[in-house]
Amino acid sequence: MAEPRNRYSTVSLILHWGIAAAVLAQILLVTAHEATEGPISRELMNLHKSVGLTILVLTLARIGWRLANPAIPLPSAVPRWQKAFARVTHVLFYAALIVMPLTGWLASSAAGRDIVWFGLFDWPLLPVSGGRQAARGFMEVHGLVVKGLYVLIALHVLGALKHQFVDRDNVLHRMIPLIPRRP
Repeated sequence: MAEPRNRYSTVSLILHWGIAAAVLAQILLVTAHEATEGPISRELMNLHKSVGLTILVLTLARIGWRLANPAIPLPSAVPRWQKAFARVTHVLFYAALIVMPLTGWLASSAAGRDIVWFGLFDWPLLPVSGGRQAARGFMEVHGLVVKGLYVLIALHVLGALKHQFVDRDNVLHRMIPLIPRRP
C-alpha cells in the first residue's frame, strides 16, 4: 500500500503562497491608494486591478489543480465537524477569490475604465453597462467580499496555529515544509 502524502505538491504550494502574497499586496496597494492622490493614486489603482485579475487567473488555476490533485485528508483524529468547517472555509475562500476580482472587473467595465494589465496590454472589458451607478453597486459587493475575506483569513490562520501548537499534528508542515515534521 502506498504511503500517504505528508505535504502538498510544489504546484499547490506555489499557487497557495502566490495567491496569499498577492492578497497581501492588494491590501497594501489599496491602503497606499487611499493615502495618496493624483497620478500616484491612479497608478496604484491600476496596479491593484492587475494584481486582482492575476488573483482571478491563479485561483481558477488552483481550482483546476485541486480538482486534478485532491487535498491531503486531515488527520483521522480531527473531529468531523472541524473537517466540514475546513471544507466550507476553503470553498468560501475560492468563492471570494473569484467574486472579488470579478466584481472589480465588472465595476471597471460598467464605468468604461480601461484596465491595462501591468502596463503590458489592455485587459478586455466585460460587456456591461450602467455607468457609475452600476459600478458603485459592483464595488459595494466587492467591499463586502473583502470584509468576508478578512474573516476567512483570520479563521484560516487561527486554524493553522491551532493545528501547530495545540493539536501538534503536522498539518501546518504540509503547507510550510520548512517547519520540521513532528515525530
